[in-house]
Amino acid sequence: MTAPARQPIVLDTNIVLDLFVFNDAAAQPLKRALEAGELDWLATQAMRDELERVLAYPQIIPRLAFYELSAGDVLAAFDRHVRLTEVAAKAGVTCSDPDDQKFIDLAVAAKALLLSKDRAVLSMAKRLLTQEVRAQAAI
Repeated sequence: MTAPARQPIVLDTNIVLDLFVFNDAAAQPLKRALEAGELDWLATQAMRDELERVLAYPQIIPRLAFYELSAGDVLAAFDRHVRLTEVAAKAGVTCSDPDDQKFIDLAVAAKALLLSKDRAVLSMAKRLLTQEVRAQAAI
């Protein structure tokens, strides 16, 4: 008997920060599901690079210090839970924010749940459903 397929999921950078920096209460069900191996979190190297860049922002550095974390701690948590994959082809839907297109493209290619707090991404929820992708702010 084979194990059931894990739900593919794509997380935008703000959700990753909620998970591994801010320890946001709304992100706890997601964190538990990742730790239990219930989700297949997909990301590209460009997504990891974006996270690394954001962790160096002047407004994030004090938050890391407050939570007694380093950028390396957050990146290690990312690496522990994610499955890096190739960059997806451009999806048939276009996000108004070009920085968010990589998340849309990967979610559409993988038919994944897309978690984002970004208004430009969430405004696409109905269009993404036509691509068999659910976009929402939390699990």
